[in-house]
Amino acid sequence: MSLQAPSKLLELAGQSLLRDEAMAIPALGELPTELFPPLFMEAFTKRRSKTLTAMVQAWPFPCLPLGFLMLTPDRKTLRAVLEGLDVLLAQKVRPSGCKLQVLDLRKDEIFRSMWSGAPVRSPQAMSQRQTGDDCPGTQRQWPLKVVIDFLSTCDSKQEKKFLKYVFEWAQQREDLVHLCCKQVMILGLQTPSVKKFLDMVELKCVQKLYLDMVELECDQDVKMCNFSEVYELGRFVPYLAQMKSLQKLHISYTFEDNYTWIEKPEPEKVGQVVARVASTFLKLDKLQELSLFSVCFLQDHLDQLVRCLKTPLETFQMTECRFSESEMKHLFLCPSMHQLKELNLSGIILSDVNLEPFQTLLENAAATLQVLILKDCCITDAQLSVILPALSSCHQLITLNLRGNRISKAVLENLLRHTVSGLRLVGYPVPEEC
Repeated sequence: MSLQAPSKLLELAGQSLLRDEAMAIPALGELPTELFPPLFMEAFTKRRSKTLTAMVQAWPFPCLPLGFLMLTPDRKTLRAVLEGLDVLLAQKVRPSGCKLQVLDLRKDEIFRSMWSGAPVRSPQAMSQRQTGDDCPGTQRQWPLKVVIDFLSTCDSKQEKKFLKYVFEWAQQREDLVHLCCKQVMILGLQTPSVKKFLDMVELKCVQKLYLDMVELECDQDVKMCNFSEVYELGRFVPYLAQMKSLQKLHISYTFEDNYTWIEKPEPEKVGQVVARVASTFLKLDKLQELSLFSVCFLQDHLDQLVRCLKTPLETFQMTECRFSESEMKHLFLCPSMHQLKELNLSGIILSDVNLEPFQTLLENAAATLQVLILKDCCITDAQLSVILPALSSCHQLITLNLRGNRISKAVLENLLRHTVSGLRLVGYPVPEEC
């Protein structure tokens, strides 16, 4: 028979309070601060609506990180929290013990540490997030900030209703509530609900943007590639231009090999779209990470886009695309690539490309480059020998992936001799002899 560890006195006191809501609510004013998080979680799990409403009004911390408790969104418990916030917003003077400034609805593992008391990797960043000081979107002071991620990819109808409910609640109180969205993930740009959301939030707050333009499907057997999504990207540019705090931009175009063209792109129109996106990049002076996945419409326009990167990037990812040698040269020699920490060119065919410009890129980024992924690039022995001296000078490099390239055993051994010292994670191809 196993013995269970005895419950802490505070936990027992909290459980006792929740057995009788009529007794618990008046006692909140005398409740020790450390008892609020476990008691709140208990009340939330057991759906004690009246206790939740009262606890929000007496919350003794700057932030209420509700997101990870909403893994299975329940409107009744959410409504109880929002009703407590309504009471606070209606008061000119808040109760002395209440310090609530931010309702954080992101499903973020970091905030588990606030509830559990576990150590945090960056206490300063944690403090900023709790008080809302990490929000660069607006200088206006709001009584309450509601932080949320928008994921149009969520499959759960319950979760979509939850998002809609929060948006409508915040919109009805727009003079009192700042709806702050840090991360936006959009699957398909033409959905009316996406545009409605983008018109509702303060786009200056967005720091991460994921755009996935998907193929059309008429039935299960026929895949059709429609470039109307590319033109729709042009209509998205006014929204992108407002995201002045954007740090990470991921653009992908998802389609399968067995597709049928139903609309071929007109080069002039595609060029116009890329030009509008590129001109917007001039306004994104906080952009640190740019990822382009299977964006076939960028062919012949890559250099046009890269030239407009205003600040040095920390991460650049471009996979499964085909570009000319001239375009790749412009990319490798672009000043915005000189301080990279991570470079991923997986699936970019480099076998017919002069890699001397790439060698120059490695030399320029030698002091900062930590991750280099050249998987399935068809790099040859001769090309690897060209870049090896520059590669060996990248002393910060900790991850190198060369899998899927046609490299001989002798060149691999030479590579090992020059690069293995500081590497922690390495992916080498199987030598051609094997």
